[in-house]
Amino acid sequence: MNLLKIGKKSLLNRFIIPIASIVLFLGIWYLGAEYLRNREIDFRVEKVMNDQGIAEAKALKACFETNDSECQTNTLPSPIQVWTSVKSLINDYYLIRKDKEDFLAKTQVINQQREAAGESPIIYTGRPSFVDIVFTSLKTVFAGFLLAFIIAVPIGIFIGLSNTLRSTFNWFIQVFKPVSPVVWYLLVFMVVKTLLIETSSDNSFVISFISVGLCSMWATLVNTTMGVSSVDKDYINVSKVLKLKPLQKVFKIVLPSSLPLIFTGLRITLSVAWMVLIAIELLAQSPGLGLFVWEEFQNGANDSNSKIIVAMFVIGIIGFLLDRMMLFVQNMISYNKNSIA
Repeated sequence: MNLLKIGKKSLLNRFIIPIASIVLFLGIWYLGAEYLRNREIDFRVEKVMNDQGIAEAKALKACFETNDSECQTNTLPSPIQVWTSVKSLINDYYLIRKDKEDFLAKTQVINQQREAAGESPIIYTGRPSFVDIVFTSLKTVFAGFLLAFIIAVPIGIFIGLSNTLRSTFNWFIQVFKPVSPVVWYLLVFMVVKTLLIETSSDNSFVISFISVGLCSMWATLVNTTMGVSSVDKDYINVSKVLKLKPLQKVFKIVLPSSLPLIFTGLRITLSVAWMVLIAIELLAQSPGLGLFVWEEFQNGANDSNSKIIVAMFVIGIIGFLLDRMMLFVQNMISYNKNSIA
């Protein structure tokens, strides 16, 4: 009987309550979207009535009731409209993929001849699909995360091993840690455009991932420093008794003891990198989710608002999956299995 109660409670907590919360969320969203839509319709109909008369106002209201593409509101889209945009983006992906395949088939012979002659192949320059845009953002965020890891972890270990170095560099960390991603982008842009001034290629990807890395590395740097500096002194004394060399002490004593805090910093860094990526891609004009959202906002098409909401959900879901991935890696590597989910 107790097992049956536990099973029912587990089913309730794991499935029924989450599903109910999703239904509630969709219901509130739908009602809110309908309220905003009706509010905008009433305003526009009243304005037309005052400016053009009752006949034109009635015609406009009738057009809104038919939900014709010519009469759409520019407010929060309903869940149904967002789902329609999801299907539209999926269909668009298949169309663009077919165009790419046709292009490659047409240029295959020509490109073989060009490569044999030592010339660059003709590449596809059509617009990217939404799936391509998502992968571009993922490539940028992982490159930025790797840069943050390469910079923050070694420096954090180096600073954490010395009280003098922590005091020396503390001002640097405290000053630059809260700097806005926009400012980091501008700083990176100044440096990269000068270093690559002789190249004619698009530098938006390089600028984007460096900006993401510099903006997001501080959590890893601080946590690594704290983890290394808080290693149990008994472990350090054991390393002295065993006469371990500095590198041996770092890899056999310091790092294993610091891994929980280091991975906590890395999880925060990856989350911050994914958040700031959108703003940085917009500024750098990198063809990722940030630029996609801005272009849809500027576009003002009937389904632009719905596509923005689709992008919002994709950004949130990917951010959640990235965090789960880091937690999984942490639990695989770290001896501390009582990690906070």
